[in-house]
Amino acid sequence: MTGNELTTKWELCLDFIRDNVSKSVFDAWFSVINPVQIENGELLIQVPSPFVYEYLEQNCLDVIKAALTKIFGKGTKLMYSILTDKENNITQDISSAGATTGKIKEAEPIGNKAPQAASAPLVQDLNPMLDPNYIFENFVEGTSNKLARTAGETIALNPASSAFNPLFIYGASGVGKTHLANAIGMKVKELHPEKRVLYVSAHLFMVQYVDSVKNNTTNDFIHFYQSIDVLIIDDMQEMAGQTKTQNTFFHIFNYLHLNHKQLILTSDRPPKDMKDLEERLITRFKWGLVAELERPDLSLRKEILRDKTKRDGLKFPENVIDYIAGNVTQNVRDLEGIIVSLMAHSTIYGKEIDLNLAREVIEKSQHHEQKPITIESIISKVCDYYNIEEQSIHTKSRKHEIVQVRQISMYLAKKYLDYSTSKIGAYIGKRDHATVLHACNMVRDQIQVDKNFKADMENIESGLRC
Repeated sequence: MTGNELTTKWELCLDFIRDNVSKSVFDAWFSVINPVQIENGELLIQVPSPFVYEYLEQNCLDVIKAALTKIFGKGTKLMYSILTDKENNITQDISSAGATTGKIKEAEPIGNKAPQAASAPLVQDLNPMLDPNYIFENFVEGTSNKLARTAGETIALNPASSAFNPLFIYGASGVGKTHLANAIGMKVKELHPEKRVLYVSAHLFMVQYVDSVKNNTTNDFIHFYQSIDVLIIDDMQEMAGQTKTQNTFFHIFNYLHLNHKQLILTSDRPPKDMKDLEERLITRFKWGLVAELERPDLSLRKEILRDKTKRDGLKFPENVIDYIAGNVTQNVRDLEGIIVSLMAHSTIYGKEIDLNLAREVIEKSQHHEQKPITIESIISKVCDYYNIEEQSIHTKSRKHEIVQVRQISMYLAKKYLDYSTSKIGAYIGKRDHATVLHACNMVRDQIQVDKNFKADMENIESGLRC
């Protein structure tokens, strides 16, 4: 069929639709559609945005199908070409939910191999690659993870039906990102066994993609990932600089999101700090909820230790719990490692688990040396805790997070060092005596009124003393 013939027939379709919908609906939703091509009984129409596509699918599909049957003939299949990136003129082709096209072939990824569409396993045969040890029941809730956990539980109840799509979880190493992402997947499989759930690291995704390019099976690779209902990708920062992989993931992301599938992504940094990642991907990561998993505060560290020892059938004295929580401050992984080390020392050497053994194990495992506190170590510790680059506090930036780190560094320097306020100001951002005094007062006041901030300060000071 020539272009003119297609245009003529499409105009006849529009005439039929115009007679069956209100003028306001026709003008708003149908006047923006352009026919692209018809091949093998499939009509491809272009719409200017995902929003138009979603409206047509949800509200106008019956009248569109009736028009196609009348003008193009029975069995005509409807496809959309959705303009997803106007600046770069990038489109995504998607079948209508009411089209009669066959289902996408599916496959299960095995190891590092790119998926092969020929195998097409059933839902129950797909290996979700989830760790059954990572569940909500052993993910201890605290202030530092409450938002992300609550969002995860909401998603598990009804995937892709909340505003949390995608859910982007970020935080430092060892704070529980992988645990939480797995827990969501495990709960979805429990509540919705019909859902195709897949957990995969960004690294494995890249390896599979490279293999698919080498084996000329990229279409199979894309079709497989488009068949997933809940896609969990861990360590998204690994895709930095991988332009072709990012481009492929961009189209997979668009397809899944447009088809109301759930995406859960983790990273060691927020989207705004992800360098060498395409801006269009970063924008999409912000569509849903961006939630930070912060380092556990003192209270949460104690609860994690109690929960872990209880689940392992152990009983640690409370002063041992307090000592570990006060001296192992960075992440959950370190806490669990200390428990294992304590049990090993107790069993092998026949020692009772007490405060002395805890001190001994922590000193060995963390190379615990009482180093002198310096202004450099204070700046390094505070910046590391808040994931801020050290040089930024020496600039004139008035961003809240940088100002806060600068003030905390001044406060701790005044508390631990025999320095004058003028000397502290000269070291930290070249500020004057009055600025340092103001910073110390601000931090001292916030400690008195903000429990979360007080817990952060306790964590930082514990790290300084280690």
